[in-house]
Amino acid sequence: MKSVVTTVIASADAAGRFPSTSDLESVQGSIQRASARLEAAEKLANNIDAVANEAYNACIKKYPYLNNAGEANSTDTFKSKCARDIKHYLRLIQYSLVVGGTGPLDEWGIAGQREVYRALGLPTAPYVEALSFARNRGCAPRDMSAQALTEYNALLDYAINSLS
Repeated sequence: MKSVVTTVIASADAAGRFPSTSDLESVQGSIQRASARLEAAEKLANNIDAVANEAYNACIKKYPYLNNAGEANSTDTFKSKCARDIKHYLRLIQYSLVVGGTGPLDEWGIAGQREVYRALGLPTAPYVEALSFARNRGCAPRDMSAQALTEYNALLDYAINSLS
């Protein structure tokens, strides 16, 4: 598997030299970003239910018709299913934080869900609103460092733009 560390070492080795200071600084930056991503993933894992419920409530405030769009939707079952779907996206963001890329989000969340929504005629707007709320209104897990919050928000932005 390619990583910044293996790429830097391989390029220095191919050039017949030791890694330079700038090479080592890029490795250090990569390690710091990885640490921030893991911190964000851990904080999200600990608070995912609260974040999903806050995002669900914001979504219902903007789209109140979702909560009473029929007998089946007006029950607690609808709330649990909608919160479950929001939690699904947040869990994919957590997995993406751990692996350091958008792969899990692309493969499991965005591509498949957009096709399902399109085939069933369901709007993606409520999920975009829920993720936007989680991004813009400080619904992020508490006590997250600035770098971890940046990594978390970057993946939320990616998910929002992909679903829009």
